[in-house]
Amino acid sequence: MAMFLDKAKIKILSGRGGNGAVAWRREKYVDKGGPAGGDGGRGGDVYLIADADMTTLMDFQYQSIFKAENGENGRPKSQHGKGGKDLYIKVPIGTVVKDPENDKIIADLTESEQKVLVAKGGRGGRGNARFATAQKRAPQFCEPGEPGIERNLELELKLIADVGLLGMPNAGKSTLISVISSAKPKIADYPFTTLVPHLGVVKKPSGDGFVVADIPGLIEGASEGVGLGHEFLRHVERCRFLIHIVDITGDNPVENYLKINDELKKHSQRLADLYQIVALNKIDSVESEKQQEYLNLFKAYAKDVFLISAATKQNIDSFLNFVMQKVDEIPKPEFKIDIEQDLAAFDNDDSSYSVYKIDKNTYSVEGGKLIRLANVTDTRNIDQLYRFQNILASMNVYDALKQAGIKDGDVVKIGHIQFDYYE
Repeated sequence: MAMFLDKAKIKILSGRGGNGAVAWRREKYVDKGGPAGGDGGRGGDVYLIADADMTTLMDFQYQSIFKAENGENGRPKSQHGKGGKDLYIKVPIGTVVKDPENDKIIADLTESEQKVLVAKGGRGGRGNARFATAQKRAPQFCEPGEPGIERNLELELKLIADVGLLGMPNAGKSTLISVISSAKPKIADYPFTTLVPHLGVVKKPSGDGFVVADIPGLIEGASEGVGLGHEFLRHVERCRFLIHIVDITGDNPVENYLKINDELKKHSQRLADLYQIVALNKIDSVESEKQQEYLNLFKAYAKDVFLISAATKQNIDSFLNFVMQKVDEIPKPEFKIDIEQDLAAFDNDDSSYSVYKIDKNTYSVEGGKLIRLANVTDTRNIDQLYRFQNILASMNVYDALKQAGIKDGDVVKIGHIQFDYYE
């Protein structure tokens, strides 16, 4: 049996944009060539997309870091760099996406092929051809590409089934789902046979079908985390209705039935209010008089009660016909989750920086944008150095150096660039 995983943590990185280029036209018969540095390509975006063929988050146990392609740098002859490919990460239908930084729900993927952007790729930097003006015909500088976005996400799966099977451990849920669908769950005579939810598709005479989820057995205290139930109660929330299977060969069937309904109510009122069909199972092991006694007893608690035997298939056809009728009658619930605007998917501003005193006369300035600007600055080119100094002034780097205690003649290091400071 494949392992079921309904929670996962992943790390995603969108692609960084390519740097612009500084280049010049050099054709033989073209007088006054002019700038011809191309733009860098944009970095790839990262999307999550719902895939109907996936049923668990198991894949993320083996791969948890995902990175989109970077954009290519610009080239001479005004050739733009190629954009990075977008990355589509497949997740099961029913996946809820959270940002652990603020615990906000940023997506709820409930339909096949539904997708959500979770990290925008960095914009490509402009080449020097973009900076040419009538006054400045030979710009000697370009722009660095924007960084990609790096973030962590939490994925939580809520199965989207039409019908949920509930019942105490060993009530016969796994046997029933194996009888009415093509699912082949593990079946054995001990509690908690079902350690994970099983999905089965029940074919209707019309040709289409509906999905039944075999939810792990609940016990008293499940809503507080006792047993297996607490982890899987959320999978019941999106069902049209529930089939409550009761083992009438066990001790206190009515008490067991009431205990589970109590756990549903503790988890949420919506679960408690879901319509239920009660299936009194294992009638092949109970005398007919006792069967009728239980039928009358449960009629006091539920409107629709059936006597069945999943093992021998007794009364299964009439029971299944009724279930199909209810699937047609009861619409899928409107299950709205409050989605927060996901600004972090677009936030690739890395203009913050820090000033560090390395030794008595040396200061280092570190910050993503400044390092990227330094990387595209040629220290042999006076125009590029002037522009770099102007950007430092506009970002208040010199003010920050003063606050750190810098004096005339001290050395400043930013990436590969090093210069003496004089106010």
